[in-house]
Amino acid sequence: MTMVKFNRRPFEAGFNNLFDDFFTGFPVYQKNNGHQVNGFAPVNIKETDGAYSVELVAPGFDKGDFKVTVEDNVLTISAQHQQEEKKEENVENKTRELRREYAFRSVKRSFTLDEKIDTAGIEAKYTNGVLALNLPKKAEVKQTAKEISIQ
Repeated sequence: MTMVKFNRRPFEAGFNNLFDDFFTGFPVYQKNNGHQVNGFAPVNIKETDGAYSVELVAPGFDKGDFKVTVEDNVLTISAQHQQEEKKEENVENKTRELRREYAFRSVKRSFTLDEKIDTAGIEAKYTNGVLALNLPKKAEVKQTAKEISIQ
């Protein structure tokens, strides 16, 4: 026999979780555990000798939904779904929405770039729900030793 807990006071759950919901709105206090939280898409950042690689997970978006900008050495990645018309009832098909458990959302992440990054050479590619950015490093100018003659 399976026991199912029945909550006779539906408002009680809302009050019990009141402060939990308040603190989850602040990403500083939120443990990510690999899940997407409050519009912050998870990223992986890797470094090679010649470039940095940033992979941002944002499934369900189209390539045209993204906007990637660099301003004052701040890389900003944002994406927003085109808003679909919200219709409670569709008269032509005689359908109405009974339940909606997901909504289209927007995502925005910003990163401060190092002076070593060549901002003119940044490239982005969106494939299978992952936006991959390649941030090439500037070529290092190696200063050669200069011998100074003594007079």
